[in-house]
Amino acid sequence: MSDAERTPVSRRRLFGMAGAGAALVGVGAAAGIGIDKVNDGSPAQAATTTVDFHGVHQAGIVTPTQQNLHFAALDVTTTDKGKLVQLLRAWTDAARRMTAGQEVVPGGAVDGAPTAPPGDTGEALDLPGSALTLTIGFGTSLFDDRFGLKAKRPAQLVDLPLFPKDKLDPERSGGDLCIQACANDPQVAVHAVRNLVRLGFGVTEVRWSQLGFGRSSSTSRAQLTPRNLFGFKDGTNNIKAEDTDILRDQVWATAADGQPWMAGGSYLIARRIRMHIETWDRETLDGQQQIIGRTKGSGAALGQTAEFDPIDLHVHGQGGDPIIPVDSHVRLASDETLNGAKILRRGYNFVDGSDGVGHLEAGLFFLAFNRDTRKQYIPMQNALSSSDAMMEYVQHTGSAHFAVPPGVSDTGYWGDGLFT
Repeated sequence: MSDAERTPVSRRRLFGMAGAGAALVGVGAAAGIGIDKVNDGSPAQAATTTVDFHGVHQAGIVTPTQQNLHFAALDVTTTDKGKLVQLLRAWTDAARRMTAGQEVVPGGAVDGAPTAPPGDTGEALDLPGSALTLTIGFGTSLFDDRFGLKAKRPAQLVDLPLFPKDKLDPERSGGDLCIQACANDPQVAVHAVRNLVRLGFGVTEVRWSQLGFGRSSSTSRAQLTPRNLFGFKDGTNNIKAEDTDILRDQVWATAADGQPWMAGGSYLIARRIRMHIETWDRETLDGQQQIIGRTKGSGAALGQTAEFDPIDLHVHGQGGDPIIPVDSHVRLASDETLNGAKILRRGYNFVDGSDGVGHLEAGLFFLAFNRDTRKQYIPMQNALSSSDAMMEYVQHTGSAHFAVPPGVSDTGYWGDGLFT
């Protein structure tokens, strides 16, 4: 992709630097119109959209969720802090260019010296920007004595506990760093992660990675609610980019939270959730709806008519039992049950071949952002893992927790507040 072909168009600043931090902008698109709305009118236009890399918050959190994901967790293999900082600077420069629809370096794929490796791997040549966002996070293990960062570890960045019924694979868990690439073209997302990994040779190595398709939540009211692999609408009650007050209270960290370098950032939970879809497919429709707490067609909470009708946990049926069962997913995950706690979800479906015994290795790659994991995600997951009827059909097989630093200025680099 040449510089001339790809002119970055801001989609973030139209919500305000102190507000939601993300909006869709393009030729013929007005502020607040999400990717889905643009796709309704012009898929080609949506594909060429670019997302501003700079801002108070990193893109890829409240940005209208794109259709595809490549997520990678990496370990830092050097003990030289200077080399790590140098890599973060190089990654930031590359991310600026790739999110603007450009090559890692000008002419990097084909116009460099023929006797040297190309400066860009080239698989995104001729592809549009596809609303690519790149988001970085720092794992709990980075804050040890290797780089003198122990005193800067936020109290909110705890080691996630082993929840009931977890069956975690160490090879799919943890990581010093993470890179989240979201785009409307899967090859654009893979290209971005591949080239950042390439730049990290000798300093980082991939610990694990995950591809995702078909977003399983929406982060803008302009987006349609998607369905997960159980066939239900997912993320109806999710925090949206337009909910600026809720974002301020539940998603964005502040200096008063204890670590000034995290002001404007958030905390990312990544969980790989295997869904036993063959078992689920043998459950009755009524049984499925009772487990979820919503109707499968409209997505309305049980006892309600339309998808976005408010959930009422206090409605009882003729027999006196709650219409929304006490062990339903919707009830246990509701902010009313959790004393007002909310999280911003940004997950994706996955299918990774078979499990070796005749079943699809399929599920949800769960991504969520919150301001304090101790008070938001952990209580929620404790409730779900111990009481949710859906746990019969799912199993958490991977887990990681990352501090996502604030956005980058025009002259800054990812995580510069942590290292300065």
